[in-house]
Amino acid sequence: MAESVTVRAPCSTANLGPGFDVFGLALDAYYDEIRLRKEGKGITIQSSSPIPLQPEKNSAGLVVREMSKKFKIKSAITMKIKKGVPAGFGIGSSAASAAAAAVAFNSLFELNLDSNTLVQFAGIGEMASAGSIHYDNVAASVLGGFVIVRTNPLDVISIDPPKDLVLCVAIPKITVPQNKTKVSRSVLPQQIKLSDHVENLANAAVITAGFMKKDVNLIGRSIRDIIVEPARQHLIPGFNKVKTNALAAGASGVTISGAGPSIIAFTSKSADPRKICKAMERGFAFAKTKCTTIVCKPSKGASVI
Repeated sequence: MAESVTVRAPCSTANLGPGFDVFGLALDAYYDEIRLRKEGKGITIQSSSPIPLQPEKNSAGLVVREMSKKFKIKSAITMKIKKGVPAGFGIGSSAASAAAAAVAFNSLFELNLDSNTLVQFAGIGEMASAGSIHYDNVAASVLGGFVIVRTNPLDVISIDPPKDLVLCVAIPKITVPQNKTKVSRSVLPQQIKLSDHVENLANAAVITAGFMKKDVNLIGRSIRDIIVEPARQHLIPGFNKVKTNALAAGASGVTISGAGPSIIAFTSKSADPRKICKAMERGFAFAKTKCTTIVCKPSKGASVI
């Protein structure tokens, strides 16, 4: 049995428009890296990043603490966290750490856990940052590709994305509140019209079919959310302009990445992703906001390195 293990886990985008708390997609853009070593006293966290170092307040620390309890592992663990995913921008920063921790713990103690169980433990880590357990981002970071999560009972389905799917992510340079996920959930409607539910459900179903059929255009034109996106868009300066610009520049679908404020555009190799990124930058500039744009592909998920 190894004395240490290192795992990289990717950032992710959740919801994909109408798939609120159900859909996730791993992105080959930013990664968190976690090294677990059997040493020290109790669970110790080390990091040069400005993150909580108490296990109960850290998404990766919480995962390791809960897995140690569940599997009655008494070994002391020192955890070194290298953050690569920007925190608070809707691209699954806490989820990447939680996913890496679950996969690393499973490997270090040779538990041979199935993917559902790994995702279940990784989801516990979201309590530290979001205040509640949810699985869309962690499932994508653990398994890679496009994921569908049903929580009762927990079933996580991973589907390989089309090879020509390209994502353009625009990350605005704005100050995000400490409890951003809670704020972004607080603006959501508590009641929705049946017709709106039916429309979102149809779009979500067609997105799934698009991934199954490897049809980027079908995926993109089904990324239409008439429930969550309208409720949250006022939290993102220039959202409408960014979305309109990206669609005009060749994106097939545009939506808020997770809880935002990042905006993600879906396109294919046949379009010009840099043109789409420039259009998104102009949209944010219209609202006097700077942004970072990145072109990426879907990621394979967490891996031992």
